Amino acid sequence: MNLLQQILPLVKKPARYAGGEWNVVHKDWENTEIKVAFAFPDVYEVGMSHLGLQILYNIVNSRPDALMERAFAPWPDMADKMRENSLPLFALESQRPVRDFDIVAFTLQYEMSFSNILYMLDLAGIPLLSGQRDAEVPLIIAGGPCAFNPEPMADFIDIFVIGEGEEVVNELLDVVSAGRRKMLARKEILLNAAMVPGIYVPSLYQVFYREDGTFLKIRPLRENVPEKVTKRVVKDFDRAPFPIKPVVPNTEAVHDRMMIEVLRGCTRGCRFCQAGIIYRPVREKKPETVLRQTAELVNNTGYDEISLTSLSTSDYSPVLEVIRAIADKHAQQGINVSLPSLRADHFSVGLAKEVQRVRRSSLTFAPEAGTQRLRDVINKGVTENDLMEAAGAAFKEGWQAVKLYFMIGLPTENDEDLDGIAQLAKDVLALGRKNGVPRGRLKVTVSVSSFVPKAHTVFQWEPQAPVEYLKRKQDELSKKIRDRGLTLNYHNADLSLIEAAFARGDRRLGAVLINAYQLGCRFDAWSEYFKNKLWLEAFRQAGLEPGWYACRSYKYDDPLPWDHIDPGVSKQYLVLEHKRAMAGILTGDCRTGSCTGCGVCPALEIEPFYAGSEQ
Repeated sequence: MNLLQQILPLVKKPARYAGGEWNVVHKDWENTEIKVAFAFPDVYEVGMSHLGLQILYNIVNSRPDALMERAFAPWPDMADKMRENSLPLFALESQRPVRDFDIVAFTLQYEMSFSNILYMLDLAGIPLLSGQRDAEVPLIIAGGPCAFNPEPMADFIDIFVIGEGEEVVNELLDVVSAGRRKMLARKEILLNAAMVPGIYVPSLYQVFYREDGTFLKIRPLRENVPEKVTKRVVKDFDRAPFPIKPVVPNTEAVHDRMMIEVLRGCTRGCRFCQAGIIYRPVREKKPETVLRQTAELVNNTGYDEISLTSLSTSDYSPVLEVIRAIADKHAQQGINVSLPSLRADHFSVGLAKEVQRVRRSSLTFAPEAGTQRLRDVINKGVTENDLMEAAGAAFKEGWQAVKLYFMIGLPTENDEDLDGIAQLAKDVLALGRKNGVPRGRLKVTVSVSSFVPKAHTVFQWEPQAPVEYLKRKQDELSKKIRDRGLTLNYHNADLSLIEAAFARGDRRLGAVLINAYQLGCRFDAWSEYFKNKLWLEAFRQAGLEPGWYACRSYKYDDPLPWDHIDPGVSKQYLVLEHKRAMAGILTGDCRTGSCTGCGVCPALEIEPFYAGSEQ
């Protein structure tokens, strides 16, 4: 019995660390040239729900010269046992130490996972700081939405991938593979990587600050290194690599189902939304592509539910046609279709009937704000009437539970907007009763998050509301949302402050992150492990304050720490949209109207998408 087998009976959920799942890929280690460990900085159940992992796993393992294995953040009980037994962080497929790989690739999905990256590097025996790594240490790369402001993680990451990984991963592997064959120094490989479009190598740039501590500029240290790094984009979504034999988890995952991304990008233009900017332009899969991939997933996985994923699946042009076709073909096999993201203005009785042909999954709508005035400010484009019609259709078709998502702390918010959240929740509850849903079964769940200003959004110049304000408003909502059948959930305001500081932060936050990890911070996205006092102490030790980053306003011409990252959408467009927001003026959707001038299509040399057009 090896060491791992001895440890697993002593920890919670040993299936997290066992490997050997259905569809897992095992390749010949000795005869494979380049070896990549995909490191997800959260537990197995969360990481195995991430479609991006499955996509990259499929791409890399399709190469004859490369392999990819998986590693996840061990739960603290497992980490303790690993340290007690001198067992370093390992990959599930081969159980080899992560430090034996050529590349360790992290995904940056949310800021509060940053401490777990240091946690995993430390468990792997890899120096935390990129400047302390030698040729024997794997290259540490990272991508994902948080890479669009890479600076808080710049001290720890050798290479950032900006944009969509499918588009750039093979080019990056070619550079690293060639460098290894030629026995190039680590610095030379990094320089060659920086020549690949969409690659940012922070060690090749210098940051300048003003005397008052504000960010001034960032400049490349060499002439041939690009001043701006432009995101990479998959142009033909139907031909993009897609995992038809995904790894099926050993234990229940957060999203325990088949997933097909039917639509990438969103042009609705919600002004707080980073994803709506960084994933532009909109690209759709043809119905025949979705149906073919669905059939292959059904044959290769054993799941009984398929989720059509996107930022807003009800905006997928042929959504009703595709759901009906999937149900016609697979309903007899007990396959249910779920839509994780719906807009109230695109919900219909026909859609409701189709998605509940096998069984009902929960329905979630996101009004985001409690009044039409504030919904116009954030460009939500959903009216109270839209919400009530959608909820009414759902109740009539037999749904008994509806979830509503809102935000507090949005720019220009006032007391009336907060009152509107409570009133909308009560109105939806009353509508359910009116439509005959039994009182004991009727449930309206109101989830309230705090506005976090993000890089490259229309509201990137706006401050986050102070923690005291957010907590006060949460208390007020708690008193107003107390009817039987109503449930209120809200995010930790202290955590939102730390999140916002890292979302808008600069390179100096690397010191805060090291302090926080050394003080014991990890798994900060989990409420039972988030320790606000430790984070505040980490900032204090670094001579910084989270509120200075999170709660300050910027002027349009202020240099921003993320200005050297180009999402394709022009800054001029963001300025225009911010002015329109402050005036309460809506901006239409370019898919159903005229071009809004965001600049992404010409910048990335992509044909604009219009509903009904051929791709």
